[in-house]
Amino acid sequence: MQITWFGHAAFKLTDAAGASVITDPYTPEGVGYAPITETADLVVISSDDDDAHCRADLISSAPAVCNALNVALDHGGVQTVAGREIRAIAAAEWEHHPRGVPGQNGMYRFEMDGMQIAHMGDLGNPLTNDQIAFFEGTDVLLALAGGYLTIELPDLMKMIQVAKPKLVIPMHFRTLTYRPRNTMWIESFLSHFDEAQVDFAFGPHATITPDTLPDTTRVLVMDYLRPGG
Repeated sequence: MQITWFGHAAFKLTDAAGASVITDPYTPEGVGYAPITETADLVVISSDDDDAHCRADLISSAPAVCNALNVALDHGGVQTVAGREIRAIAAAEWEHHPRGVPGQNGMYRFEMDGMQIAHMGDLGNPLTNDQIAFFEGTDVLLALAGGYLTIELPDLMKMIQVAKPKLVIPMHFRTLTYRPRNTMWIESFLSHFDEAQVDFAFGPHATITPDTLPDTTRVLVMDYLRPGG
């Protein structure tokens, strides 16, 4: 599986057969990251009302679109879209979100190349027991790692310690491009791990296969895709 981090909560994951998924595409002007110019077969969004997580309309290939919140609320938590099974569970944004009343969104997971991939959407509160259980068996966790506006890091670590994902890829943290005042830099998240548990991709791309997954939880820090990168 090839994975690219565009920034914020947006990734492109491509399987060995060439089928691809883009997660939570953003409005570039809103988060500061470059426009997403790549195509995909499927776009999964955590809701349809958050410009930082729902801009499937900006993906030029007119892909199939799956709203994870609808999967959670209207399809019993599972739906097959574009030949790929998506599982989802509802979550809420941070109760003090500056936009006002917090909205709902969906956290979701799917299989790719024999690996379970999970995305935390835009969760803003401690996870319930059911939500923690949703992440059990995850191989690759795309984790909200910036604190402010999303889940606090101690609450995130509780889930990681229980669910035990094999690989954690942080997202939604402060960068030179995305700089909300109280959102944390990646160092705050990494302080919860031993240095020996942390690897760096030194770029926006990585290759992950079942054979390269670790036996115990490790962190892979990716850089975001620069314009023209």
